[in-house]
Amino acid sequence: MKDAPIKPSLFARPLPRDKADTLLLLGSAVLVLAPHTAHLPLWVSLLCAATLLWRGYITLRGKRMPSTLVLLPIAAGAMAGVQFSYNTLLGRDAGVAMLVMLVAFKMLEMHARRDLYVVIFLCFFLVLTNFFYAQGIGTAILMVVAVLALLTTQISFQFTGAVPSLRARLALSGRMLLFAAPVAVALFFIFPRLGGPLWGMPGSGGGSGGKSGLSERMAPGQMSNLAMSDEPAFRVRFDGAVPDKSKLYWRGLVLDAFDGAAWTRGGSLPGSQTVSLNVRGEAVRYELTLEPSDTRWLFTLDMPGHLPEIDGYRSQVSHQLELTSERPLEGRVRYAMTSYPEYTLDDGEALEDPNQWLLLPYGYNPKALAAGLALRKLADPVERVNTVLRQFREQPFSYTLEPPLLGRHSIDEFLYGTRAGFCEHYSGAFVFLMRAAGIPARVVTGYQGGERNPLDGFVTVRQSDAHAWAEVWVRGRGWVRIDPTAAVAPERVRRNLAAAVERPAPFGIDALRGLSLFQAGEDSLLVQLRNALGAVNNGWNQWVLNYTPERQAGLMQSLQSTLADWRFAGVASLLVLVLLVARIFYRRRAIDPVEAVYSVLCKRLAHLDLARAADEGPTAYAARIAASQQLAPPSREAAVEFLRRYSAWRYAPPQPESSARLAATLKSLLSQLR
Repeated sequence: MKDAPIKPSLFARPLPRDKADTLLLLGSAVLVLAPHTAHLPLWVSLLCAATLLWRGYITLRGKRMPSTLVLLPIAAGAMAGVQFSYNTLLGRDAGVAMLVMLVAFKMLEMHARRDLYVVIFLCFFLVLTNFFYAQGIGTAILMVVAVLALLTTQISFQFTGAVPSLRARLALSGRMLLFAAPVAVALFFIFPRLGGPLWGMPGSGGGSGGKSGLSERMAPGQMSNLAMSDEPAFRVRFDGAVPDKSKLYWRGLVLDAFDGAAWTRGGSLPGSQTVSLNVRGEAVRYELTLEPSDTRWLFTLDMPGHLPEIDGYRSQVSHQLELTSERPLEGRVRYAMTSYPEYTLDDGEALEDPNQWLLLPYGYNPKALAAGLALRKLADPVERVNTVLRQFREQPFSYTLEPPLLGRHSIDEFLYGTRAGFCEHYSGAFVFLMRAAGIPARVVTGYQGGERNPLDGFVTVRQSDAHAWAEVWVRGRGWVRIDPTAAVAPERVRRNLAAAVERPAPFGIDALRGLSLFQAGEDSLLVQLRNALGAVNNGWNQWVLNYTPERQAGLMQSLQSTLADWRFAGVASLLVLVLLVARIFYRRRAIDPVEAVYSVLCKRLAHLDLARAADEGPTAYAARIAASQQLAPPSREAAVEFLRRYSAWRYAPPQPESSARLAATLKSLLSQLR
């Protein structure tokens, strides 16, 4: 019995031209659509993936395209799904979802060459929408790759005869991008910039995609969830040496109201009370770059010496020394600050409104309330504070990212039951006990610490550095910062969160910590890789994403002052124009017509597999062509006669025949070459 012949695989033979071009278009569309899966509803991503796979199957198997009766219900259902998911068909998010599905559905409706170009141009537009959600350097690189693929696809559709290889088409697209790069860079610097991000303008359907991490409400478990995020909150560049980590308290919000479940802001107006701030010691100067947050909070090193000056925003301060902006921060902002680690705040004999810092809700946490009242037996307020800190330090309290859930009497359950919590548990319980003990106290939330990158010198403060501490008021000393977490987990303040508690199931680059290659301490390959990536991202943020209209105006003013004399600018421009014209004229005169025709002959023979060697003269070249059988006799004789006349002109003494006349004769011989 003979073996049955093996049928060649679909991919074992080259694909026809139309199938190859369609698959290339599908691949380019995937590069454009893939990043949108991070923010689109899951059903949209699955529907688009199924549509593209369907189109790929049709292309490879040569099946018929679906009819309009099939596509119309799918499109109508997709529009209904967008309406259900976003409650609108307009706006940024709904519009992007509709555009993503439009590109996918259009793949099933391509019947003419015009439809191919429609899909390509839709993909070019969709490339821009990726920057609505992320503007990092990774997104920029991915979009450049997507544009390169789209250009290659568009070029592929232009060829009518033989098609160059995919590598040649990619190289051609790359050269086109390189030629366009200087124009893009020039437009980036000089084209008028908007006062804010396009997606943050009225009617755009969405604000910034940034998240501050901190909110005006602090409940047990809230910051422990935030500690799992490695997203940068802000970056700082100090003018001098970086202070010790134990002094890096970045002040944010002050929470003074407790409703039994969470601490919130009391809602005091900026500047509604007088503030007495006395600073001393050496100032710390730095420049802080705050990531987009869509909130109004401005973080500074405790204690700020002045209001920050931010381009396009007006800053303000509350009587609790919370720095805010008059409107939400829609983009990345940068401001210079001066802070004083040594200070006294409201160090008078009495507070204007002490009851504001002593209020406690009725009917909550009776055990903690009784313990605080018992502390009033101690006459010295400082001794009351130290007593509570001593309890945290000596009793079996633990610092954990996964604290047990708490009920109605959350502070009682924490202090006398679970005794396991994160910074919000300790700061909230401490302030409650202090108020019960008759000491004005409040919760302060912000960030503590930061990681210095030795490559660029910036200190990166991440969302995982979010922290909560307390401030108590002592007569004659004013508001004093107390960090109860330091009594339980001092490594959290002296080093960082990772030194105090291990975060479960790390992802991303931190997941490599389990490999032996990356466990060599601060000089390990993991730390070096992370620092390198951080420096690149920070440079991108500082010089590209933070190129604001104000910085552009400063650049234009600098250029204007340099070229203040318009006559100098006019003469320089005229000189450049003259040099360009002279260069063009010289190049045209420098190319001899005979040499130009000879170059055309060599290129034409090279296409006929008779390429001239680099060290081969016209005489030897003519002899090789005369002996070859690759040309028809008339063409071979014309080529040999061409090379003979060229050799005589090139190496013989000057002839009376002019170059133009000889070039005409050579062109006649060249026309006989077939």
